[in-house]
Amino acid sequence: MGLFTKDIQTFEDLFLHQLQDIYYAEKQIAKALPKMAEKSGNPQLAQAFEGHLGESQGQIDRLEKVFAQLGETPKGVTCPAIDGIIKEANEVSGEIADKAVLDAALVAAGQAVEHYEITRYGTLISWAKQLGRTDAVSLLEATLAEEKAADVRLTKLAESRINKAAEAV
Repeated sequence: MGLFTKDIQTFEDLFLHQLQDIYYAEKQIAKALPKMAEKSGNPQLAQAFEGHLGESQGQIDRLEKVFAQLGETPKGVTCPAIDGIIKEANEVSGEIADKAVLDAALVAAGQAVEHYEITRYGTLISWAKQLGRTDAVSLLEATLAEEKAADVRLTKLAESRINKAAEAV
């Protein structure tokens, strides 16, 4: 089902499609986070990625609950946006030899992922409210709060030490 195909005819169809999109994205992110942690030269950054992996699994579980509330089987649809963000992160990180500069690039990639997720969850919350799906709202809001907190953690790491270390190279 493509985003602007005949398969999406109603607002509920669009809501379901976006759930499938973020479900796919969360699964891809869960695969990418261990690799990002492994590449990191900063132990606190690696720990942030590893910690968010656990959150991501909880987010996947919450999405599965939303699917159940809708009477739908959890499934993802390919998300070219997250695939592109992850591909770009892999390409850039493969070109950087210095660990300090690599860490700055990894933070930027992590924040690109978080910002994508923040936009998706914000939209889903708004749509769930409009559709009267209050059962889904609290689940989606819990995930949005985690995504915003992850972004703040990455910003603090970047501004307190990672960017300074990269600049020193």
